[in-house]
Amino acid sequence: MASFLFFYLLFSSSFLLFACVISQPPLNHLEQESVYSVLESINSETPWRSLFPDDLCSSAPHGVVCDYFTDQTGAVSAHIIELNFGYVSDYSPNPSCSSSATLDAFLFSSFTHLKKLFFYQCFVETNVIFPDFSSLGASLEYLVFVENPSLVGSLSGKISSLTSLRRLVITGTSVSGQIPDEFSHLINLEQLTLSRNKFSGNVSVNFEKIKKLKVLDLSQNGFEGYVPESIGNGLNELLKLDLSFNQFSGKIPENLKGLQRLKFLDLSYNRFGNFGVPLFLGEMPNLKEVYLSGNLLGGKIPEMWEKLGGILGIGLSGTGLVGNIPASMGVYLRNTCYLALDNNSLEGTVPEEFSLLESVSELNLENNNLTGKVPFSAKFVGKMGDKLKLEGNSELCIDEELRNAKVGQKLGQLKICKKPDIPQFALLQGSASSSQHLSASHFLICIGILIVLSL
Repeated sequence: MASFLFFYLLFSSSFLLFACVISQPPLNHLEQESVYSVLESINSETPWRSLFPDDLCSSAPHGVVCDYFTDQTGAVSAHIIELNFGYVSDYSPNPSCSSSATLDAFLFSSFTHLKKLFFYQCFVETNVIFPDFSSLGASLEYLVFVENPSLVGSLSGKISSLTSLRRLVITGTSVSGQIPDEFSHLINLEQLTLSRNKFSGNVSVNFEKIKKLKVLDLSQNGFEGYVPESIGNGLNELLKLDLSFNQFSGKIPENLKGLQRLKFLDLSYNRFGNFGVPLFLGEMPNLKEVYLSGNLLGGKIPEMWEKLGGILGIGLSGTGLVGNIPASMGVYLRNTCYLALDNNSLEGTVPEEFSLLESVSELNLENNNLTGKVPFSAKFVGKMGDKLKLEGNSELCIDEELRNAKVGQKLGQLKICKKPDIPQFALLQGSASSSQHLSASHFLICIGILIVLSL
């Protein structure tokens, strides 16, 4: 009886599920045709219509996603909500793009419920102008272009109507010009990634209006001028700020300390200079990574590490630093995995406290003016391997014990530390040899000379 009841419930559930599936309405003809047209524009060599002749909500290429919506009258309708193009991996085998792929925004105008539009390596040979997506209206939440080097043009006037956008990612393209001021209208943005493109000029967007922003990445472009004050004034939710590899100049804005939730800060390889390492970093307790390399900041390494004990990565390579390395870095940076102080003018010894950096997996101190004995144990050196970089400090040395432990080769060309010299006159006892101490006659002669000289 129990087994009968089990199979009855199983059959009933399966029948209800099947009934629900077959009762769903098909995709309307207009959107069905639009999907075919978009697929053919992306890859005209594939017979999409014959491969997928049926309702695209029940059978479609991977990356084409449909969903069902109920209106106020209770009527159910099917709509395309995602279009993902460009083969990524076996786990995400989206329709691949051909070398002749094109992009016409008009083809997307019938997708009234489209939430995500994704292109990966679709435009790599023939130039394609970045289209005007205004026709997509307010439904689109994700607009992503990754590794499309032949995508050209500007963004001006082309996305201002997409007020529901949560993620705008354009990376690895040839899109150029300035960031339009109209970006201030995208008040729902949580991620703005415009890295590795051809953008240039000043950044004049009022970021104070984009209060939900969590990721701002403008790295590897040609932006110049000052960092907008509005970044530090209004982005209270920001977790990541990456402005690296641009031409920003002037002083690193002190109001960035207002980004109290910030975990990742990369301002490396710009033109910030002559103001030292910003002390306000010590007022940002949630920082996990900070990279300022390639800016001529100058000055000494400040004492602020007690407040940054949770930091995981620090990059201060080639920043014009002088003076000694603070011992406090070794005391408080116990969680740090990456520390780069190379290519500066640091001097003095490597602090003994650096031997306490048990979590560090890469330590770069090369090309400075450091002196004295390396304070690391054979175990520490063996664990670090090639990630311990000390070359270019001609006065650094290692002791024979470290060299004999067969880890000395991991320290490049560092020399063996000299043993301290013991003055010969100290050997006055313990040997009867005349070659090891002064004889009594020589002692008397020295006393006589001193008496004569005193007359």
